[in-house]
Amino acid sequence: MAAAWGRRGGSALLRGALGAAPGRACSTGAPVRAPTATAQELQSSGRGRFLLEHAAPFSAFLTDSFGRQHNYLRISLTEKCNLRCQYCMPEEGVQLTPKSELLTAQEIITLARLFVKEGVEKIRLTGGEPLIRPDVVDIVGQLNKLEGLKTIAITTNGINLARLLPRLKEAGVNAVNISLDTLVPAKYEFIVRRKGFHKVMEGIHKATELGYHPVKVNCVVMRGFNEDELLGFVEFTKDLPLDVRFIEYMPFDGNKWNFKKMVSYKEMLDTIKQRWPELEKLPCEASSTAKSYKVPHFQGQISFITSMSEHFCGSCNRLRITADGNLKVCLFGSSEVSLRDHLRSGASQEELVEIIGAAVSRKKKQHAGMFNISQMKNRPMILIGG
Repeated sequence: MAAAWGRRGGSALLRGALGAAPGRACSTGAPVRAPTATAQELQSSGRGRFLLEHAAPFSAFLTDSFGRQHNYLRISLTEKCNLRCQYCMPEEGVQLTPKSELLTAQEIITLARLFVKEGVEKIRLTGGEPLIRPDVVDIVGQLNKLEGLKTIAITTNGINLARLLPRLKEAGVNAVNISLDTLVPAKYEFIVRRKGFHKVMEGIHKATELGYHPVKVNCVVMRGFNEDELLGFVEFTKDLPLDVRFIEYMPFDGNKWNFKKMVSYKEMLDTIKQRWPELEKLPCEASSTAKSYKVPHFQGQISFITSMSEHFCGSCNRLRITADGNLKVCLFGSSEVSLRDHLRSGASQEELVEIIGAAVSRKKKQHAGMFNISQMKNRPMILIGG
C-alpha cells in the first residue's frame, strides 16, 4: 500500500518539492527557477524522510529512451471549431470523424486517470475548440477529482470563454491560453475567416477579472499577415497580466506553409528590442517551450515559441491524445497508436500502460526539421489538438 501511495503521491510530491535540477539552464540561457527545497531539507523532517524513502522513480512507461519524463498530457476534446484559422484548418475544411469514433467523456476520464496514476501532473484540454463541447465543464470537474493532478488548463479561441469561464474555474480550470493573432478586428476576420474579435477580447478581460495570472495569449506570427503588430502586442502587456506568446508559423497538412511566411524568433526579438532595448530575459522552467522576456514596469510579459528555428525537443515532456483517441508522442510525428480501440476491445489497465509505454519508448530524439516536416504527411493542426 505504501509503495502504491509513493508512486501516485510520494513521487509527485517529491518532484514538486525538489523542483528543477540545480545549475540547469533553460533554452534562453537564463537560469531555471530555483528548487524550493533540497533533499537535505526534506530529510530533516519526518514527512520529508517518508517521501524520500517511499517515492518510486518516475514511471518507466512515461520515460522515453532519451530519459525524457512525460508529465504533461494534452487531450483534444473535439475536432470541431467555430473558426477557420488559416494556419490551422484547410480553407475547404476537414473530414470530421464520426461521433461514434470520438472519445466519450468517460473514456477521456479513464485514460486521464491512467496517465495521472503514472505521473502526469498537468492536463491541457484542446480541440478543435474545446469550449463547443457541451460536456466540457463536467469533464473538467471529473478531472479535478484525480489525485495527483496539479494543473487543468484549456487552450481556446476565446469565442465562448467569457460566458463559460466562471463555471470552468469553479470546476477546476486553473490555467487559460487564448488564441489571438491580431489586434485589428478586420484583419482578425481575414485570418480566422469568421467574425468574433470582440468576443475574444471580452474573454481575455474576463480571465484577468477572475484572477488568472498570467492569461496566456497565443499569437501565430506570419509574414505578410501580422508581423507588423509585434509592438502592438507587446504594448498589450503594459496594463494587463498577460503572457503574449509569439509562435513561429509551423507546417501542417493543408495550411500552405511556406518558409518565406515564417518569422523567426530572432527576427521578432530584434524588432521588439529596437523599441524596448531594456527588454529583460526571464527565468524559465526546465521543460518550458517558451523563451520569456519582460519590458520593465509592464504588468505582463512576452514569450517566444521557437518550434522551427530553435526546437526544444531535448526537454519535451508532452504527450497528446487526439479527439478520436490516438496517442501522439510528437506533435510533428505521423506515428499514432489508437488507445480508443484498445480501450473498447477490453484491454486491462496494465495492458494499456504497456501499450503507452511502448509508444513513448519509440519517441525520436527530435523532430525532422522544418523543411522535412513540411514534406511529411501529418494531420491538419485542428485534427491533432495543438
